[in-house]
Amino acid sequence: MPAARFLLLRGWALLTALVAAASLLLQFALLMRGIGASLGPGVASLRFFSYFTILSNLAVCLGCLWLCSGRALRPTVAATLALCIGVTGLIYLLALQGLWQPTGLQWWADAGLHYVVPLLYLAGWAGLLPHGGLRWRALGVVLLVPLAYLGWAMLTASWLGSAPYPFLEVQRIGSRAFGLSVLRVGGVFVLGWTLLWAVDRWRRR
Repeated sequence: MPAARFLLLRGWALLTALVAAASLLLQFALLMRGIGASLGPGVASLRFFSYFTILSNLAVCLGCLWLCSGRALRPTVAATLALCIGVTGLIYLLALQGLWQPTGLQWWADAGLHYVVPLLYLAGWAGLLPHGGLRWRALGVVLLVPLAYLGWAMLTASWLGSAPYPFLEVQRIGSRAFGLSVLRVGGVFVLGWTLLWAVDRWRRR
């Protein structure tokens, strides 16, 4: 890899990791000041890590720090990070952003986690990381990520009394609506992976 491209890649990875880390820390501090003040740090921490937004941003942060160290990410790992953070931004944009109107510091945390980090990582993945090694059939393994998250979300919901997202509130919306929501999100993951695979093939050429 040419020196200039290597420096650009590391600069992008560092910037993305810093934005993700700053947004995560700000969100955690705000959560501690909110429900953490009334329910305690343990419950607040569990609530914090129950969100897919938090976990996907954390994964991107760690992946970019790995790149900053001069090591490479496997194509499937890099694309899985792109898929998860892309789904984070897309579902928030289409289904969740209208449910509340954050202001002040919460607006900054919200923008970083749902817009800036997804756009930064997706742009870097498409334009700077190596391409040509992604396989569509890896989708079967990749789908274990949202499946594992669904199990985690349901587990934390049983502990906390509420799910992290409205479309996972099975007791409130009913099992049929819950099942449809899970299928829709699963479809987004399948379509997202297909799009990333197509971009990978195009960039290879």
